[in-house]
Amino acid sequence: MARMKAVDAAVFVLEKEGVSVAFGVPGAAINPLYAALRKRGRIRHILARHVEAASHMADGYSRAKPGQIGVCIGTSGPAGTDMITGLYAAIADSIPILCITGQAPRARLYKEDFQAVDIEAIAKPVTKMALTVREPAQVPRALQQAFHVMRSGRPGPALIDLPLDVQMAEIEFDIDTYEPLPVYKPKASRRQAERALALLNEAERPVIIAGGGIINADASDLLVEFAELTGVPVIPTLMGWGAIPDDHPLMAGMVGLQTAHRYGNATFLESDFVFGIGNRWANRHTGSIEVYRRGRKFIHVDIEPTQIGRVFDPDYGIVSDARAALEQFIAVAREMKSAGLLKDRSAWAASCLERKRTMQRQSHFDTVPIKPQRVYEEMNAHFGRDVCYVTSIGLSQIAGGQFLRVHHPRHWINCGQAGPLGWTLPAALGVRAADPERRIVALSGDYDFQFLLEELAVGAQHKLPYLHIVLNNSYLGLIRQAQREFDMDFEVSLAFENINARAEGDAVPGYGVDHVAAAEALGCKALRIRTPNEFSEAFARAEAMMEEYQVPVVVEVILERVTNIAMGKEIDAINEFEDAAAPRASAPQREPVNA
Repeated sequence: MARMKAVDAAVFVLEKEGVSVAFGVPGAAINPLYAALRKRGRIRHILARHVEAASHMADGYSRAKPGQIGVCIGTSGPAGTDMITGLYAAIADSIPILCITGQAPRARLYKEDFQAVDIEAIAKPVTKMALTVREPAQVPRALQQAFHVMRSGRPGPALIDLPLDVQMAEIEFDIDTYEPLPVYKPKASRRQAERALALLNEAERPVIIAGGGIINADASDLLVEFAELTGVPVIPTLMGWGAIPDDHPLMAGMVGLQTAHRYGNATFLESDFVFGIGNRWANRHTGSIEVYRRGRKFIHVDIEPTQIGRVFDPDYGIVSDARAALEQFIAVAREMKSAGLLKDRSAWAASCLERKRTMQRQSHFDTVPIKPQRVYEEMNAHFGRDVCYVTSIGLSQIAGGQFLRVHHPRHWINCGQAGPLGWTLPAALGVRAADPERRIVALSGDYDFQFLLEELAVGAQHKLPYLHIVLNNSYLGLIRQAQREFDMDFEVSLAFENINARAEGDAVPGYGVDHVAAAEALGCKALRIRTPNEFSEAFARAEAMMEEYQVPVVVEVILERVTNIAMGKEIDAINEFEDAAAPRASAPQREPVNA
């Protein structure tokens, strides 16, 4: 046992729980913790420019690095409230992040002290655990419990709030014998697997819905093995994208109202049985439950017991970690196959593959200004199979989901349910901090990019290079498209004549913000693309600059102002805007550039 300040014990616990990087902004009420971090010197700290951005950096870090939990730190009052959006984005997608906030001394709580707010009460709805620690001796155990809760069952975030006098108090603590608490994860039984496989075997046209729980469980390899063993096509959700490679013959496409493939929706509508693993039946995936369920039976496997039956009552439910469930399913399927009991799915799989071959949306447009579909075609061609995409929300993300190709788990980093604007940039920095070698390409519309633009300076200061593609139509594009229902185009334009436009030929008349100049002012490199024949050279030049300067590089693409992207209110009623009514191949086939 040793006598130490509570914050010193807190830093020891963070290290024992595997924390090596933290993102945050210091302040008076959290300075004792920063002093302890500085004294130990073993946890790298990345200074954000906005505390909300620090929470998104922690989120990107957790999504990119299996088994590790991103940590963000802020002072009392507004720092904690700034983190709420980050906590919401994390809990919505089952991502563990730890927010640590400073707090006014205990004697000043509930007395309207400067920057004293009940962050515990505010954070509870968007965390698995939120706690203001009122006894110094509880500090290390509160953190221990937070890590246990974040990792057990359905993953999610936690907030630990530390009053100033609690941080400074001395406690007895033995770090040498500290151990993280065992993680609890439910496991499917043999009998449950046998029941599930019997139901699957009765179906004629089954599909597997692969959710984000498969990626959280690092079970993508088992998913592919199970699909190949049974011959059942796989439909990943937005959060499960990458669990099976896009070019795998059993990858049947995504389903949904927005980030969906034509062939994915068509295949789902032909199916008669749905085997959901680690998914939530999110409404942007399902559309109305009436259309989604019609003529189909359902199995639902999820790690969270209350998730089974939350959206609709499946024909059979199993509470299990995705990896544990898939291990059981594979064992049973192997035995059935050896006994000649597994149904032959080759004809059904072949029909799904034919839809995938023919029902592509058009992407090869040569017009100027550039159509967004062409951007994704060029990204696929240049960045190849090993790129990691990071994106948030808007028409750029939706079209990215329709046209990009993802081939590995954790290579589509996307805040799927919450979708806060501004998330992309700091999340990409978090991904880079988690993996110094990964080829990272972030994707933003101009409005998403502007939300937390100042965080580019973090990438410059801390040498966190990545490529950020900004699709500039000078519009709130998704909201503009949604306003068509109301026959209006109101307060969604970002266009204006920029009086500070630089040299003739460099400015873009009427497009407002000069993103190239803004990026350069924040210590990064940037370039602009105006025509379709510039992509290959521009992408290569941007990557060379990123390698040379070790800073984020922004590539702004000037789009036509108005492009409607395919979407609809039901999976059987998607509006195809760009001459995509007839089945077609997408674009001239080109060899991708290897990473």
